[in-house]
Amino acid sequence: MYIKEIHSTDGWQVGENVEDGVLVREHQSFEERIEVGQTCMLKMALELPAVVDEMDDSVAGAYAAMPERLYLIERGGRVAYQGGMGPMFFRPDEWEAAMETLLNSH
Repeated sequence: MYIKEIHSTDGWQVGENVEDGVLVREHQSFEERIEVGQTCMLKMALELPAVVDEMDDSVAGAYAAMPERLYLIERGGRVAYQGGMGPMFFRPDEWEAAMETLLNSH
């Protein structure tokens, strides 16, 4: 899920983003948010499907997604795994194990 850009050029820009050429202003429209999300997916060569949060940031708020968080959501909408706030508290092994457990249970 692509959410509000936390390190926007007109907000809390960080030096690492400047060095990497990641210069994104705060989204002015949903269409702009989609475009930036697509660019992010392409530049990071992500192959997972992605969705974009609405401009009211309702999903980010509901899932405490700031700054980053890994979730696994079952088809019925139940949260099967909630990771720690990232990137410091990411536990990719736990996330992968939860995915395997979920896949093997269906």
